Amino acid sequence: MDDLSSQTRKKVFFKTFGCRSNIYDTQVMMSSLKNYDITQDESKADIIVLNSCTVTNRADKECKSYARTQSELGKKVLFTGCGVKMQGKELYDKNLTFSVFSHSYKEDIDSILAKDRIFLDTNSRKLDTTLLPAMIGKVKGFIKIQEGCNFKCSYCIIPYVRGVARSFKHDFLLEQASLLAKSGVKELVLTGTNIGSYGLDTGTHIATLISDLASIEGIKRIRLGSLEPSQIDSKFIDVLSNPKLERHLHIALQHTSEKMLRIMNRKNTVEHDLELFLELERLGFFLGTDYIVGHVGESKEIFNEALTNLEKLPLTHIHPFIYSPKTGTKSATNLASLELVPKIESKARLHLIQDLVREKNYQKRLALKEKSTPLNVLIESVKSTKEATGFQDASDFKEAIGFQEAIGFDEYFNKVVITSKDLSSSLKGSFLKVADYKVKPLCNLAL
Repeated sequence: MDDLSSQTRKKVFFKTFGCRSNIYDTQVMMSSLKNYDITQDESKADIIVLNSCTVTNRADKECKSYARTQSELGKKVLFTGCGVKMQGKELYDKNLTFSVFSHSYKEDIDSILAKDRIFLDTNSRKLDTTLLPAMIGKVKGFIKIQEGCNFKCSYCIIPYVRGVARSFKHDFLLEQASLLAKSGVKELVLTGTNIGSYGLDTGTHIATLISDLASIEGIKRIRLGSLEPSQIDSKFIDVLSNPKLERHLHIALQHTSEKMLRIMNRKNTVEHDLELFLELERLGFFLGTDYIVGHVGESKEIFNEALTNLEKLPLTHIHPFIYSPKTGTKSATNLASLELVPKIESKARLHLIQDLVREKNYQKRLALKEKSTPLNVLIESVKSTKEATGFQDASDFKEAIGFQEAIGFDEYFNKVVITSKDLSSSLKGSFLKVADYKVKPLCNLAL
């Protein structure tokens, strides 16, 4: 029994910034709460736990702004996550946060909430031992398989705040996945700081983990977080034939100019990346990547070369972003003498590669449709079509007025919108096979 009655327990709202690792970390904190109630309504919260991101200076500013706003509203704000090392002390000293605690203390959230103001920072690199019985407010089951990164990319601060790469134990992860499967989770998402490094410190391999997770009863699909191209080996290629593995891979290239990759201190090469992507396309995968435009040193000649190389890649998804100098990184200090790209030029380059990959995605989806390929869709939400989230022209929306709209993603990680008069909210978290659909510029649409 909880120590406090429900009448006296305070309500806690968790605000998560950043990546899937932070989503998982928030789930650990939620699961560790004993004497407090979780609320999904920010306005009703007595306490705000801010799980921060520090991947860019802009992320730092957004977290700081949020902390200030909630503090001014009279909320008790606790600050955790990757931003602790970068600005935790500043926020604490300025009374913008009530308490600050680093990653290593998230399982102690219940006792931290009960204390007066406290500042807990540490270089401890311990891994969580909490097993999540279920995912709170999530359809998919996020599992963090490792923490930290040994890469030293010139633009990235994350290895300094997450630490060196270290893996969760194989049996622990299988037990965690089994618990989530028993709770009704059908899709697992493997996440971490650099999941391709899983097992390097424990003598195992991510391919072995994938195979064992796929054998768990109730798990229908496994999705992988971002991978590094230099870490994809023959053993990984072999496991790609597993039918439960999503037919989409996100492989972080970051750039397609050899000179730019060296400036960024990346481990991949343009030649290897092209060979790898062509092989993965041959195996039937849709392929996504992260891409930085406007990094210092990216001249017009370098970008034009990179664009030519990008056109050769069978990409279907891209997460491009404009370079922003991050305090504490080599790109922001040692490389400051290199050519700076004007913001307006960076935006133009970003739009170019977005349009290029969006068209590639559209053509690949058309090819699936022409082959009458059915789509296996995990439904993530069901709502009224009065909000036209899935429609690209008025005729589609007019046809669907008054219907229910189910939104999900297929095995190729493409958005699918399904409309019908008799969709039930109970479909959320279920798989539907869709054989008849229209291919639209931004999604597939089934009426």
